Amino acid sequence: MNSHIAPQSAGATVPPGRFASPWRWLLPVVLVLFFLAVLIWLPWQARQMERNERQEQLIADTLWVEQTIRFQLGRHEEALRTLAADIGSGRAARDSLQAQMARLLRNGRELQRVQWIDEQGRIQASSDGAVAPDSVVARLDAQARDAADHARRARRGVYSQSTPQGAGSATIDYYTPIWRGEQYLGSLAATFDANAILDEMVPWWFAQDNQISLLDRDDKVLARRTAAGPGHGVYTHKRALDLPGAVVTLMTDSVKSEPKLLPNLLVGSVIVLSLGLLWSLIALWIHISRRLQAEGALRQQMLFRTAMENSLVTGLRARDLEGRVTYVNPAFCQIVGYPADELVGRKPPMPYWAPEAIGEYQHRFAGILAGNVEPQVETVFVRPDGTRIPVLIFEAPLVDSDGKQTGWMGSILDISDRKRIEELNRQQEEKLQTSARLATMGEMASMLAHELNQPLAAISSYTTGALNMMARADSKGEALDCKVLKPALEQAGAQAQRAGQIIRSVHEFVKKREPQRQEVAVQSLLDSIGALIELQTRNKHVNLQVVIPADLPPVLADRVMVEQVLLNLTRNAIEAMAHVPPERRMLRIAATLDAATGMVAVEVADQGHGIPDDVAERLFSPFFSTKAEGMGMGLNVCRTAIEFHGGTLTHRANPGGGTIFTFTLPAAVTAAAAT
Repeated sequence: MNSHIAPQSAGATVPPGRFASPWRWLLPVVLVLFFLAVLIWLPWQARQMERNERQEQLIADTLWVEQTIRFQLGRHEEALRTLAADIGSGRAARDSLQAQMARLLRNGRELQRVQWIDEQGRIQASSDGAVAPDSVVARLDAQARDAADHARRARRGVYSQSTPQGAGSATIDYYTPIWRGEQYLGSLAATFDANAILDEMVPWWFAQDNQISLLDRDDKVLARRTAAGPGHGVYTHKRALDLPGAVVTLMTDSVKSEPKLLPNLLVGSVIVLSLGLLWSLIALWIHISRRLQAEGALRQQMLFRTAMENSLVTGLRARDLEGRVTYVNPAFCQIVGYPADELVGRKPPMPYWAPEAIGEYQHRFAGILAGNVEPQVETVFVRPDGTRIPVLIFEAPLVDSDGKQTGWMGSILDISDRKRIEELNRQQEEKLQTSARLATMGEMASMLAHELNQPLAAISSYTTGALNMMARADSKGEALDCKVLKPALEQAGAQAQRAGQIIRSVHEFVKKREPQRQEVAVQSLLDSIGALIELQTRNKHVNLQVVIPADLPPVLADRVMVEQVLLNLTRNAIEAMAHVPPERRMLRIAATLDAATGMVAVEVADQGHGIPDDVAERLFSPFFSTKAEGMGMGLNVCRTAIEFHGGTLTHRANPGGGTIFTFTLPAAVTAAAAT
């Protein structure tokens, strides 16, 4: 039988199992070391657990005892406050005070004495004997006087800071002020025995396991109860009693010593861990070889998939059935401008959603979770720097190897270049249309100026003739009510002449000629068009507010053109407030002088719906209008007219809601000085 071993080629792949042999032996060694560590750690851990359990039980019991002591003291405080109120109101007679005070002492042995000490420090009544007024002066130390004074100022009961008295005895005083209306009658001074507090208020079962002490603010012992002997200092806890005005701490020291570990725990641990170790050695010996081979194949597949996904320019995003992002590729992160670690694991709303389309996103997301998927959706994402990216999204179900849907996979295309080309085409078409409409507008302006000047001139002549007739009839003494006819004809003639002047100004405006400038007061401009403005405000129920300083200098401007600007701005402001409540319809016209620039600024402010950002960008563009019937020339003509005078027309948001339009004109005084 002839056999041979073929030589291994240079490009052959070495089986992963050959390199895995050292690892097969290393794992059992690690398990043995882990077993020894557990044998050392387990007794210590068990001891720590028992010790923590005892300490937690001590803390809970100490808290309960503290609450019990505070409850009992609170009952005494309430009884003292009631007695002080009776003394202050006169319900407690002086001869019966001793009996009432003695009754308080019978409610608990911890209360030693109760006294009524007046404002001068004299004892008016005491529980240990009747005292005649002004007979005895109470001996109060500095701390007691401070506590009584504090209780008087606070108008409530206050404890004095107690100190050890020697021979294992200490007292705690409580002072309750006595008031009759606003008259201070002194204090009720109650003396508590610290040792009696522990004897009477601490349960016997707690005292059998712990040494209980009361400490002052310097941790000196005021009282101590050692029914089961001194504590070992292993399990201790301090709890401050909530005594107003004094610092008293309840300290418990358990008489229990360190816990001991039972030996059967070690035996059980050795048996369980030994069986587990043997089973793991056999199972791991078989499993590791298969696992390493599978991991090698999976690693190759993952590297291939990662390289393929990183080379894509299409963004990929995977989500689970709850909408949580589970995967994104680098192309998607580049599109939205967020790193993968900020996106993976996050649920909607997503940071790259556009604020104005939150409702649309939420509706589409709810449809995806319900299974109603739109195969292709066009929307906008927003990067952290505010850049808006138009994208095209394709969604498809994500199915696992068992055919069960686990989520959704989306492909995202950046269509910014396509949108940019479409926008350029749209702008070119808009420019062509604008050029054609501008030419038509020029022809219409010229035609209107030529055709309307003649009838307006005739109207002016007729009204002038009527005025002459009125003058002749008046001179001959004929019966003619000139007081009625004359104002109407004067108004008609003035309006006809003004209309002709407006047409001529428009004609000059189209021909780009310089307007006729003269010194004009801002108030006179408003007076000329005041009737028209007030007519619009009455019809729309708008309140008009005019703020023109009396010392405001005149402006150098063409009267008719500036009046036309004011009419246009006020009309737009009134129309902007058509859909707001009548009480908010306020039209404000104000003028100020900027001494630094020599310009007079005129503001027209409304409280309407305001101007959106996308509309504000094109607000002064020719033929752009938000009105269905508008031609879009109003604001553009206004701005051009103001710029002819060397001023500017701007707008900004009104803090109270709405918009403020401001145009500036040179002051006549400044213009004359410059000349």
